[in-house]
Amino acid sequence: MAEGDGGARGERAEPAQPPRPLDDIDRDILRILQTDGRASIRSVAERVHVSRANAYARINRLLDDGVISSFSARINHERAGQGASAYITLKIVQNSWRTVREQLQELPGAAHIALVSGDFDVLLLVHTPDNRTLRELVLTRLQSMPEVLSTRTLLVFEETDLDPGPAL
Repeated sequence: MAEGDGGARGERAEPAQPPRPLDDIDRDILRILQTDGRASIRSVAERVHVSRANAYARINRLLDDGVISSFSARINHERAGQGASAYITLKIVQNSWRTVREQLQELPGAAHIALVSGDFDVLLLVHTPDNRTLRELVLTRLQSMPEVLSTRTLLVFEETDLDPGPAL
């Protein structure tokens, strides 16, 4: 959204009312922005065959409704000096999710945090400069949290970002 948007927009608060249903044009706009978050209003409008004003209004509505939560860039972590990546599973003390989430958000390199069901409670994705830093993060930072009962570290050997494609 390079043209006429006044820069990147930050995350917005959750809407108080349920979002309006999406139509085919909304879904097409979302596909375009997932592939290229920097697409101009003009190019979005041309690709979905609506006026620029209509495209701008629809994108703003998608932001206001919380359908689009933010715009971001895909990072090549290795090229950015974050050569070690891992998924870390955590078993935590029951009912400690909010406290644990706050602590995990403060970890350097934390990229994604999910509360999940199954054999563990939390799935954490981290990117660190090297394995030594990753080891310190797990052994010193994570395992010292009183709410963390156990961890398991799964090293990422290779990552592939998938094109969001027509999933909407």
